Amino acid sequence: MRKIRDCIYFIVAILFSWMFIPHVIVYTFKNRRMINSDMRRWQHNINIKLPNYLLLIYLLHHDWGFRTLFYYRIGPIASLLIGWWRPKDRYVDISFTTPIGEGAYLVHPRAVGIGASHIGKNFTCRQLTTIGNKRDGQNENRPWIGDNVTLGTNVSIIGPVHVGNNVIIGAGSVVIKDIPDNSVAVGNPAKVIKSLPPVSE
Repeated sequence: MRKIRDCIYFIVAILFSWMFIPHVIVYTFKNRRMINSDMRRWQHNINIKLPNYLLLIYLLHHDWGFRTLFYYRIGPIASLLIGWWRPKDRYVDISFTTPIGEGAYLVHPRAVGIGASHIGKNFTCRQLTTIGNKRDGQNENRPWIGDNVTLGTNVSIIGPVHVGNNVIIGAGSVVIKDIPDNSVAVGNPAKVIKSLPPVSE
């Protein structure tokens, strides 16, 4: 059934593909490698195999979270020029001053605010995520997040904390202290409850 659903979604996306001509043009010339890495993270939810250009159209049409991430990837000027045509998710805010590594994935993104000093590759977050500083305009007070970090629902990471590589933070956690590499942390305030094996590259 999911494959049939995805085929129908794909047909609908193709019917409306003319709406994404500006997006495809920008994708061709700007930050394509990073966008491809993001699309690979989304691909596992789709039960049909699509080449990159068709997958881009599919995701832009059917996934508000991906569309928002796409606008972040192409930068503020390009997103301003084409974003009015197909708006991003107004409930997701990704600061253009936050560098995010390749392969980012936003699961059910609603009420998400991301404003870190750094986020590594293969970052995953869910709805109700808040990542930000204690004082507006103070970049040094923003969190630093490593590679392969997964955040559960309703996670808050506030202030100049350091979240290491290969970390899982459980739903409802509030992170106000550093979290070391290769660990699972939960609670308010979040505490490490388990160690994880290192991720091999």
